Amino acid sequence: MLGSRVMDPGDGPGVCFSVWAPAARAVQVVGDFNDWDGGHHSLKRRPRSGIWEGFVPGVGAGERYKYRIRGRDGAWRDKADPLARATEVPPETSSVVWDDEHEWRDASWMSSRPGRNSLDRPISIYEVHLGSWVRPPEGGFYSYREIAPRLAEHVSEAGFTHVEFLPVMEHPFYGSWGYQTTGYFAPTARYGRPSDLKYLVDHLHGRGIGVIFDWVPSHFPGDDYGLAQFDSSHLYEYDDPRLGFHPDWKSWIFDYSRGEVRSFLVSSALYWLEEFHGDGIRVDAVASMLYRDYSRAEGEWVPNAFGGRENLEAVDFIRDLNRELYSRAPGIQVFAEESTAWPGVSRPVETGGLGFGLKWDMGWMNDFLRYMALDPIHRQRHHDDLTFRQLYAFSENFLLPFSHDEVVYGKGSLLRRMPGDVPEKFANLRLLYACMFGQPGKKLLFMGAELAQDAEWNHDSELAWGVAGDPLREGILRLVADLNRLYREEPSLHELDCDSAGFEWVVPDDRTHSVIGFLRCRRDGSSPILVMCNFAASARSRYRVGVPSGGTWTELLHTDDRQYGGARTRRRRSVTALARPLHGREWSVGLNLPPLSAVFLRSEDGSQG
Repeated sequence: MLGSRVMDPGDGPGVCFSVWAPAARAVQVVGDFNDWDGGHHSLKRRPRSGIWEGFVPGVGAGERYKYRIRGRDGAWRDKADPLARATEVPPETSSVVWDDEHEWRDASWMSSRPGRNSLDRPISIYEVHLGSWVRPPEGGFYSYREIAPRLAEHVSEAGFTHVEFLPVMEHPFYGSWGYQTTGYFAPTARYGRPSDLKYLVDHLHGRGIGVIFDWVPSHFPGDDYGLAQFDSSHLYEYDDPRLGFHPDWKSWIFDYSRGEVRSFLVSSALYWLEEFHGDGIRVDAVASMLYRDYSRAEGEWVPNAFGGRENLEAVDFIRDLNRELYSRAPGIQVFAEESTAWPGVSRPVETGGLGFGLKWDMGWMNDFLRYMALDPIHRQRHHDDLTFRQLYAFSENFLLPFSHDEVVYGKGSLLRRMPGDVPEKFANLRLLYACMFGQPGKKLLFMGAELAQDAEWNHDSELAWGVAGDPLREGILRLVADLNRLYREEPSLHELDCDSAGFEWVVPDDRTHSVIGFLRCRRDGSSPILVMCNFAASARSRYRVGVPSGGTWTELLHTDDRQYGGARTRRRRSVTALARPLHGREWSVGLNLPPLSAVFLRSEDGSQG
């Protein structure tokens, strides 16, 4: 009921304006319709609610407005509407009355969504920053509507199941990538209007692609027109800076102890799921919400009521949020970017968990990238970086991310972080992706990874699309598409992503040769897949490995194939398992493992021994 709503109460159309400002002495609505003169339209306060409201006749969609609020200090402040559905194009800051309709055409997608998003289905996410994915030659940005067909085509060809948008909620500073949010209900006007974003989502759904919205309930910027000290009081933020001010981002932290603030945030998340048909929400910076001492030195934080460092109000809010989202929007998933060892992040609230569906595995990402950056000659001394994950891999429902955070701030692109000369860098990158897709867990790649982009991501320019004619980069794009296809089509690679029954070590400890091997299994035990990875710069010829069944093992994918930029010209399509016991199994196969390569083989005997 808050915000600006176009309506006709019977005496003619207009707009009802409502805003929560309990500390205000007076509230006016100003805009184009009254020449920004606050003397024309004062709002009335509802008793005991802190809500001010009023109807302005003759106003319609497209009108710009703000609230002019007189605080307890007697000063007037012009504030944007916290619940505005649309805004001006930044750097302008006014809210915009909006009342558009979109005729959704995704009924088939919405009805099938619960099956598509469940934990036993493939989820492979393409993370996108809309402003730098592709740009018009003449400068500026493409609109949501303009980018829809090109994005859908590329994502479909690359084989991803979902797109995740870096925050499209309105934000004043483009360089924040959306993580300094001011419009919790308004898509950024840089790329068009709300109806244009709905068109984009609808178009992606029509191509069988899910949409996840990145969302930031952990903090908000202190811009004068925004939420900070909204009615002259600390309304949305904690009043104690030891709780309410974030030292890293120089932003304000929501006061999770206030019911109205919690309602505001839950309503925001639901809005993107219900109004824009989002298939999921990725909650940013969860760790910063959970701990009162996050990025704070001793004496700079306030313990909770029990003397601990946990933010108990934030924990309660997160649980309430997940309960509400999963009950109100069936078939969605809520993802946590949580970088600590907090227990039960993706476990049900009823069992003491936080209630998320999936958690980003930041530990694996850091270990694996550190390992892959090593010269292969040194990898044998760091073999544990490859295998440590399996000690905790099923303690949560994990997603394996190579996100935007890994290709900025001087870290370089994923390709640049690989060791060796150019062919070796590409071989390592192919191995990196193959090992990721072979591992249990859902997948996420940031845009440009599929193009083997050489430079790190720059939000002020588009991706390096010139892969045509470059065999190595064309090979990476083809490999990513084939890995996604294999992940989607082979139940052994996705059905038990979050269940320990879906994974078995075969070769966990061959640090001397820098080789690992493991099995991925499906629920009924049929058609297990063997994944072998050689992280050394030397070939491992006639490498013998134990397998759970005899008969034929068919090669599904090999990263050293010429079509991917490798050296193999003749593909060996199958091997036969012989009755030679090895690695605790009755059968074994002999494989030739080229340098810096991975191979996927599937048992064709129909079952796991």
